[in-house]
Amino acid sequence: MQLTGIEGGHGRIIQGEDAAALVAECLAKYERGSVDALFALGVAFSTGSHGIVCDLIEAHKWFNIAASKGHEEASWCRADIAEEMTAREIAEAQRRAREWLAEGRRAAA
Repeated sequence: MQLTGIEGGHGRIIQGEDAAALVAECLAKYERGSVDALFALGVAFSTGSHGIVCDLIEAHKWFNIAASKGHEEASWCRADIAEEMTAREIAEAQRRAREWLAEGRRAAA
């Protein structure tokens, strides 16, 4: 696992090609109407499955986005992993989720 610095002193986990492929696959499913695909990203990042390194900040981000789209289980999972995170990590996850949602609105406009 590799880390890079991000603002505030937190490290960002550098994921491999498997992560990029899974994110692309899930986002394509989301574009076709599957909110479950966003939830699946949260699960993969929270468990370190599908060739992804466990990253609770990214997991929280994807659970948060899925919950904002009406996925009830995502809100429960977000709360569960938040218990294992610091306030700074949660704030970073929320910032990333807001950024992703804002980019989506700009692209759709």
